[in-house]
Amino acid sequence: MTHLSPTIQLACDLIAQPSVTPEDANCQEIMIARLEKIGFKAERLRFGEVDNFWAVRGTEGPLLAYAGHTDVVPTGPVAQWKHPPFNPIVENDILHGRGAADMKGSLAAMITACENFVNEYPDHSGRIAFLITSDEEGPAANGTVKVIEWLEARNEKMTWCLVGEPSSTHKVGDIIKNGRRGSLGAELTVKGKQGHVAYPHLAQNPIHLVAPAIAQLTSEVWDNGNDHFPATTFQVSNFNSGTGATNVIPGQANIIFNFRFSTEVTEQQLRARTEAILDAHNLDYDLTWKLSGNPFLTAEGKLVEAAAGAIRHVTGYETELSTSGGTSDGRFIAPTGAQVVELGPLNATIHQVNEHVCASDLDKLSLIYQNMMERLFIAP
Repeated sequence: MTHLSPTIQLACDLIAQPSVTPEDANCQEIMIARLEKIGFKAERLRFGEVDNFWAVRGTEGPLLAYAGHTDVVPTGPVAQWKHPPFNPIVENDILHGRGAADMKGSLAAMITACENFVNEYPDHSGRIAFLITSDEEGPAANGTVKVIEWLEARNEKMTWCLVGEPSSTHKVGDIIKNGRRGSLGAELTVKGKQGHVAYPHLAQNPIHLVAPAIAQLTSEVWDNGNDHFPATTFQVSNFNSGTGATNVIPGQANIIFNFRFSTEVTEQQLRARTEAILDAHNLDYDLTWKLSGNPFLTAEGKLVEAAAGAIRHVTGYETELSTSGGTSDGRFIAPTGAQVVELGPLNATIHQVNEHVCASDLDKLSLIYQNMMERLFIAP
């Protein structure tokens, strides 16, 4: 491997740790060691089987927190990888390895940005923090959400939070996620009566019973979105029924569905409208709801301005604000009152076999993060 920049070398060091969720595999200790050298005070926070840490530099003033995760999704079939997933390698400016894009590359850029910023401005105003978990790609039950509870109990408030999720689409920094849609999931069990297909009058087919309701839920206009969010969507992700036999009418059907919703509708409204539709079809059903996160939006403010200005300064082009995509740990942070944006490398290969990212993009990302700090803490 040719000479690597500090950012790429650190990204390689992190990728080399097989931190499949919820394992951290020593990634956080690598990060803490670098941060402590430049004056951060780290507190290790283990909740259940999950490692997290909170590290802060500075004692007063507005607080910028870098949020991210060291855990990665499973590799999938290792034989299908061009290079071993935890053996990072750079070829023709491409950094290969699980987590290169999601999100060990961002973590490395955050660290080197802080190192360079502190070296240039050792007496900077304000505070800089890191909120790092190893439970983002899994249940997300003992990670950021628990750290936020811990911070709230101490009355520790973030002014701004930058989440390093891979937000970019075509070139680094072309998209900033300044919000996310809400995610509301449900498990629906519709009860019928099992019987022989030759004697349907002696049975009740739950698939037939629920089909009109599903069709209505699918065609329902839940809202029309707004300037910041697309319209709310309903999708069935699983539908299971039957014994496997061709001559048996099943006794029940199990359906899993999900709403990705805008700020134009609430969780309570979605639940009430869904249940009203199911009731209108006279179904015998059980329904269990799970809210993964409410929608959030950071429409304007100093953080968005700093991010857009830094991208313009480093790359020369304008960025675009977006609320598309899935959920992120930003959903746990935004309710505290912090301004939250997501800014990271390209997301084209995340969660895929042969995950990779342009190495030079990570170097640009480090410069963007550093310039953001200059705009937040140094610029008049």
